[in-house]
Amino acid sequence: MTTAAIDEVPVRSSTPVGVKVGWALSGLAVLFLGTDAGAKLLVPAMMAAYTPPQLKFPTDPGFYRMLGSILALCTTLYAVPRTAVLGALLLTGYLGGAIASHLSAGSPLLSNTLFGLYLGLAVWGGLWLREPRLRALLPFRD
Repeated sequence: MTTAAIDEVPVRSSTPVGVKVGWALSGLAVLFLGTDAGAKLLVPAMMAAYTPPQLKFPTDPGFYRMLGSILALCTTLYAVPRTAVLGALLLTGYLGGAIASHLSAGSPLLSNTLFGLYLGLAVWGGLWLREPRLRALLPFRD
């Protein structure tokens, strides 16, 4: 499907309330992910100390700085409207890795393991509610 074809698809417009909810969801996701990235960048030793040992992550602060840098870049791309879809795709990969890590470590399912899924739903749900072109590309059928 070309962009011209996507532009021709009738888009169900989101209500003003839906758009506001979308921006709120996106804002909460950016706030949480940005805080996590900042903590990994600014206090990596604390992040290493509080990481559950069953995750088997390195205790080297450089590892947490690298994770923080990747997360900060993906979150920044998501926060900028022009690059939000690219940011959402990259965040999906990052959060998928977090889910896999917690699953392999045997972390509690609903709280720790699926937390990345909850964040991913907020990222994509917020973007879908506020971006008409995404609703055209991924419409819900009536």
